[in-house]
Amino acid sequence: MLLNIIITLLDCLAKIFQVNFAFISDIFLEGTNLSYLNSVLLTDPTVLLRLGWQSVSYAEKDLNKISSAVQGLTKSTRLRADKRIGPHNHVVLSILFGSLLGDGHGERRKQGNGTRFTFYQEGFHVSYLLWLHNLLLNLGYCSPNIPNIQTRLGEKGTVRKIIRFRTWTFTSFNWIHELWYIKGVKVVPLNTGDFLTPLALAIWIMDDGGKVNQALKLSTNSFSYSDCLLLVKVLHNNFKLKASVQSAGVPNQYQIYIWKESMPLLREIVLPYVHSSMSYKLGY
Repeated sequence: MLLNIIITLLDCLAKIFQVNFAFISDIFLEGTNLSYLNSVLLTDPTVLLRLGWQSVSYAEKDLNKISSAVQGLTKSTRLRADKRIGPHNHVVLSILFGSLLGDGHGERRKQGNGTRFTFYQEGFHVSYLLWLHNLLLNLGYCSPNIPNIQTRLGEKGTVRKIIRFRTWTFTSFNWIHELWYIKGVKVVPLNTGDFLTPLALAIWIMDDGGKVNQALKLSTNSFSYSDCLLLVKVLHNNFKLKASVQSAGVPNQYQIYIWKESMPLLREIVLPYVHSSMSYKLGY
């Protein structure tokens, strides 16, 4: 009962001080960690002042009291996944849906009740992934730790550099996982059109798009032909973009091509959301 009251209080504070619920709850429940508080200040120096603290030392003193009470109610000092509540705003949903159309991956946790999402890119797209990480960090959905570059041995002995990060785990992400995965296989949800915003489209292109002559190709190889037809329909219904499904040159693999005549309209729609390192995909 007391834990529910605390969670309700945090939710109210988040709305009053315009801080995301997941972000403010982590400040309170991990607040006794001085390095965590400092990372909060680096993310947004105004947060503690908006919550009425003049410095980290003042915040740490107050949060010690709150954290002690909370630790008596739960085994973990971090808010449990089943207590991280939604709904999630349109920016977060746009990022998730756009990434899932591309390289993003959803994982239903085996230990626990929630879902988390993984974002990754090859090493030469580091700046884009760090930008994406910063977006989700400022919204309170991932760790402030900077993603590390890892190396893997690729084909013919080449060394591949991979950079990745994950969101926090939320039970209120479960419905997204249920939409996108059937028996572990990623599919395109029938209601994708409800979530394919200009930002989502931009992220999809930055993840899996590529300039081909004066058109644009979306590498939808992992989706079925019917899924690709659905996406072509959504592109037209949502944005009036003309596109078609073509063979990827491999049996049962397909790609979507946005036609040359739709490229000026496409640029107008997505360029405000495209990271500078990815503008080449639109011919810039």
